Amino acid sequence: MSTPFELPTEMTIYSAVEVRDALLSWVTEQTAKAAKTLEISAEKVSEIDGAGLQLMAALSNTDQQWRLVKPSAAFVDACAALGLSAWLEKSLANT
Repeated sequence: MSTPFELPTEMTIYSAVEVRDALLSWVTEQTAKAAKTLEISAEKVSEIDGAGLQLMAALSNTDQQWRLVKPSAAFVDACAALGLSAWLEKSLANT
């Protein structure tokens, strides 16, 4: 397992580009280290909107295996509000 990527407290349309760039850079770095399943922590997320969830869902469309760890209540609530509870469960279970 890799050292988890810590998602920021704000994952909104206003921070989506910065979060995407940091996440992609981290994925590239971890892939170079031959990490098989990456861990992404959503423990600190306190504000998230559709853009933030879209960014995470887009990662699901890559060949890189990853799993979500420690989703915050805000993250879980946003997934539920947008009908992404099944996706969240799958993201938590990926191994």
